[in-house]
Amino acid sequence: MHLYPLIGIPQIQAGDDLSAFIHQGLVESGLDLRDGDVLVVAQKIISKAEDRMVPLNSVKPSPRAQDLAAQVHKDPRLVELILQESQTVLRTRPGVIIVEHRLGYVHANAGIDQSNIEGDDHALLLPLDPDDSARRLSAALGARTGHQPPVIINDSAGRAWRNGIIGFAIGLCGFEPVVSLVGSKDLNGRVMRVTEIAVADELAAAASHVMGQGAEGFPVVLIRGAQIKRGDYGMRALLRDAAQDLFR
Repeated sequence: MHLYPLIGIPQIQAGDDLSAFIHQGLVESGLDLRDGDVLVVAQKIISKAEDRMVPLNSVKPSPRAQDLAAQVHKDPRLVELILQESQTVLRTRPGVIIVEHRLGYVHANAGIDQSNIEGDDHALLLPLDPDDSARRLSAALGARTGHQPPVIINDSAGRAWRNGIIGFAIGLCGFEPVVSLVGSKDLNGRVMRVTEIAVADELAAAASHVMGQGAEGFPVVLIRGAQIKRGDYGMRALLRDAAQDLFR
């Protein structure tokens, strides 16, 4: 498997046509789309193109946001946005609010980010519907290139039992994100009973390592040679039911 960061992707503005920039990035990188390729796209440029930037001076904190902000030492306006983007607040400590995002996954601060955006007085929200964003981008690239690739939109998150952050899929299209090995046999002939592989998250993490988390400037990675199963799926296949989640 090979991972290729696309060069030449500029700073994205609201309303930009990402398919045009990605196509140009492929050309400048000396690449073309082939059957079996997967594109991993950083959430940040999707959110910017979809105008998910919010000026903090437009946010009026609720009493709940003000109380919670005092507990976690955060800007009440930012906390208000976190609450608006969340279904449930699960855990808090100074500096972080762990929530069940409105899209269903558990995420720190509802995925709201202020890094690598212009100005300290804005916050960037996640896309409204990352699966739909992935589908539309895949279709637009198909119209441009003749190849409609599977697309992963990735973000970074911590994990309940490990230090550090890792890339994971918040939206996807075009392939099966979780592959079950239940019923197959291991090297010793033992039948596996519970093993499922989160292929989408594995690919998202690999691409995240290539993208970097700082000033590297590689928000799109082409993955070639991944063993995927094509199909019409979204990211909800990756979500564990709350009743089976021992960390909630």
